[in-house]
Amino acid sequence: MGRSTIRVALLAAGCAALAGCQTMRDTADSVGTAVSNGWDKLWGSSGNVAVAEVKPTQGSTVSGKVEFKQSGSVVRVSVDLTGFAPGSGHGFHVHERGDCSAPDAMSAGGHFNPEGAAHGSFDHPPHHAGDLPNLKADDKGQVHTTFEVTYLSVGSGGSDVAGRSVVVHRDADDYKSQPAGNSGPRLACGVIVEK
Repeated sequence: MGRSTIRVALLAAGCAALAGCQTMRDTADSVGTAVSNGWDKLWGSSGNVAVAEVKPTQGSTVSGKVEFKQSGSVVRVSVDLTGFAPGSGHGFHVHERGDCSAPDAMSAGGHFNPEGAAHGSFDHPPHHAGDLPNLKADDKGQVHTTFEVTYLSVGSGGSDVAGRSVVVHRDADDYKSQPAGNSGPRLACGVIVEK
């Protein structure tokens, strides 16, 4: 066997090894993608997301952020707000219009209610699509909470929150008074924008 034959054999072996490495790299990439997709499904890292930057109405100090994240038929709502009186309770709703321009946030309209239902408690029908749980401030006047609903959506359908607004009220919602739960003036408002 001559030197040129040995070189050809080594070159062929090297090419075969590199091709094998590429195949192994492709397989690893595929496995990594599958793991990542499974993680997203398990923890809800995929799906539609909408966010509201909440700003105070005239005379209020309440502000922060609310995120709506859809995973299948469930929408997880994450609320991070500050500026409340410690230990206070507040009505919290999705309102029909994505307009917080008025000093009292009345430009946001009434509760989001595409089905024309009566106002009620978020946890059993009938209720508005915009009826959400009351918020309870901690001893520092902050709210950091997460809850899930199945009657809203993000990015599609008649119950889509994108383009609407979230409103925080001065008083707790009593879940029965019509049309809005007797929750008082609006302390803060944020337009919900799909990301």
